[in-house]
Amino acid sequence: MYTLYYSPGTASMVVHLALLEIGADYRLELVDLKTEAQARGDYLKLNPAGKVPTLVIDGRPVCESAALLTVLAERHPEAKLIPPLGTPERDTWLQWTVFLSNTLMSTYRLWFYPQELGAQEHPPEIRAALQRKIENTWDQLEAHLSAHGPYVLGANFSGVDLLLTMLMRWSRNMPRPATEWPALKQLADRVRARPSWKRLYELEDLSEW
Repeated sequence: MYTLYYSPGTASMVVHLALLEIGADYRLELVDLKTEAQARGDYLKLNPAGKVPTLVIDGRPVCESAALLTVLAERHPEAKLIPPLGTPERDTWLQWTVFLSNTLMSTYRLWFYPQELGAQEHPPEIRAALQRKIENTWDQLEAHLSAHGPYVLGANFSGVDLLLTMLMRWSRNMPRPATEWPALKQLADRVRARPSWKRLYELEDLSEW
């Protein structure tokens, strides 16, 4: 059995979705970010960075959401969240998963936590630069999906679509949310219609898209 340390709607979301997709036994442990539970001793023993998610696998804590998605997909190949080893599709899957983690998630971190750049609020020029970088990423993904979609790998759904849709959800309150790009919205609608997405909303008590 897996144990997922999570907070609703955060980067733990893609790991929870993967667990639901593969149908594995797991239990949830809430990390209350409002009380800064992620920064206290017990949790820091599992995740010294003080972030969610953490997934306990065979008694070992493992961190980083994109890595956890990859680990779960590889441990449960029957769920087809990742293409088989040695195929071109797997190379493409890894390319986009790393791209989303390195390019989009890291920029979101700065967007949501201006204190990491030394300010309580972003100066207008910094906020505008971060917004442009996120929107440029949507442009790249829109071009890819328009040419090769409807999913990131083409005709077939995979775990990278879960990661991308979670990140699209994070843009919902931005000046220009990701769903304003047509191919991205089409992908989001497909993923949001999956039973795993609907079940996660029930379990994590989420309401906004």
